[in-house]
Amino acid sequence: MSRRRSAPRPAAPRLLPSSPCPCGLPATYGDCCGRLHRGQAKAATAESLMRSRFSAFAAQDEAYLLRTWHPDTRPAEVDFDPALRWTRLEVVSTSEGGAFHAEGSVAFRAHWTEGGEEGVLTEHSRFVRHEGAWVYLDALSLG
Repeated sequence: MSRRRSAPRPAAPRLLPSSPCPCGLPATYGDCCGRLHRGQAKAATAESLMRSRFSAFAAQDEAYLLRTWHPDTRPAEVDFDPALRWTRLEVVSTSEGGAFHAEGSVAFRAHWTEGGEEGVLTEHSRFVRHEGAWVYLDALSLG
């Protein structure tokens, strides 16, 4: 009997602990989002979760993305485009999402490159607390 093999995934972009953090804050990846990705800390706010998820997309860290996705909206897997690189994050605004809130939202622009072309994804994401931790719920309509 033959076994169906999936195509090998290309290597994820390498983020060293000393690399600048993709989330845009003035810290190294190891001291910023890397701590959350390794499970050494949890996001204290909806914005910090948003930033860490952007960095996880940049690093193609599927495990972290799935772990921080609400179970009601979580996909079975994250389908990374091997040619796409997330390059910069701009947080436009936040609503609630602090230490004493149960939900919050973050509007942002995520910049990317693919095959020499540049683009921007604009989104307004909703976050909620699930079992005490911030998780991504879904994106609000921009229209």
